[in-house]
Amino acid sequence: MVATIGVLVGAIGPAAAQRSALLPWQEDPFPSRYHAPPPDDMLLRGATILDGAGGRIDGGDVLVRGGKIVAVGKNLANPGVREVDAKGRWVTPGVIDVHTHNGTFVLPLTAIDREASDVAEVATPNSADTWIETAVNAEDMGFDRALSNGVTTLQILPGSTPIFAGRSVVVKPVGGATVWDMKATGGVQGFKMACGENPKSWGADDDNEGPTSRQGVIGFMRQEFIEAQRYKRAVEQARAGVGAMPPRDLKLETIAGILSGDVRVNLHCYRAGDIAAVLSVAKEFGFRIGAIHHATEAYKIPGLLREAGTCAAVWADWWGFKVEAQDAIRAEAPLLERAGVCVMMHSDSPADGQRLNIAAAKAAAAGRRIGIETPPETMIKWTTSNPAKLLGLDKRVGTLAPGFQADIVLWSGDPFSIYSRADLVLVDGAVAWDRSKPRTKPVSDFELGRGGIAQ
Repeated sequence: MVATIGVLVGAIGPAAAQRSALLPWQEDPFPSRYHAPPPDDMLLRGATILDGAGGRIDGGDVLVRGGKIVAVGKNLANPGVREVDAKGRWVTPGVIDVHTHNGTFVLPLTAIDREASDVAEVATPNSADTWIETAVNAEDMGFDRALSNGVTTLQILPGSTPIFAGRSVVVKPVGGATVWDMKATGGVQGFKMACGENPKSWGADDDNEGPTSRQGVIGFMRQEFIEAQRYKRAVEQARAGVGAMPPRDLKLETIAGILSGDVRVNLHCYRAGDIAAVLSVAKEFGFRIGAIHHATEAYKIPGLLREAGTCAAVWADWWGFKVEAQDAIRAEAPLLERAGVCVMMHSDSPADGQRLNIAAAKAAAAGRRIGIETPPETMIKWTTSNPAKLLGLDKRVGTLAPGFQADIVLWSGDPFSIYSRADLVLVDGAVAWDRSKPRTKPVSDFELGRGGIAQ
């Protein structure tokens, strides 16, 4: 029998054999083709270092070899690598943006023709069977803009019109022919859900069938989780040899992954009451929401987030752009930090995605005006190590420590100053952006334009 199993594994291949051992919702049908480039070993010497874990070193050094961080400290010995004079400059982990629509809501293309958007599948309130990576246009110049401003990791989420919007993808903004050339591995599979104005407005359209109210959205969620519980139980029993395997259902499969903890929820939600309602649904069905995105009224209910172990991904402003944002406040991040909530900045915009550290600075300044002091070594966690935790990558990126991937930014000055620029950006220890050198990568088609085409 053992020999027979060995022959079978050899026939179908080790990758297929591994997949067969996974539960359906644990499988990834779209494997990454990202390969780390040859590393650039170097010693960054004499910088102000914010390590992303709450530490600060003035006049410190960072040694990078083989794509990894080898040492962080003062007066490090140079083992024979290129030395970069970083005196007067700052070093931080690479910025992580946990909420982008890069590649699916491509600007300026979508501004001209909204039909060009693939940000969400809106045929139904439940698009849990979709994977946003299958829609990403890798040519979006937003990736390059993010990289040149210190962003080394991005989560691309589907839009917030469906209640169950689909799976996310995490990428390195290093360019490629397809999104899979940029796809990061090793984290937790993400998923987008939505509550409040967006999904209820979809149902209110005369051509659509779906919830038209906040209570309808919550009722729809609960019913789908009940169905997913049944499906999950049937699959697990069939795997254990009890009963037949149910017909495959990609929507229920994904929601079952949420229930099992294999798929992490990123929830679009603004108002305190809406946030509280969905946290109650999560408690009822025994799963944890990774982060509330936008969360403009999370400052009113920090205890609920803290109790649930749920983070808040927030802006520094965006006040009043919709009804749900009427009670947004700029000091939300420091208020949540003081209350013991895991907090991070996010963009939801290719423009803001180039300025996440400035968003953190604006939030901290607003906090200072009401008596909350937030030092730079805490602020940097909002754009590095806390986002890494949400993505399940906190043992790999987001912190400057030995053994971590060398996703590093050398800033011209204080990273929370509007006058500072990313001088050098390392991704997996390779120079992905160098402000001192002319551009060498091919220019995106979106940057070339069509003006020169003969009529």
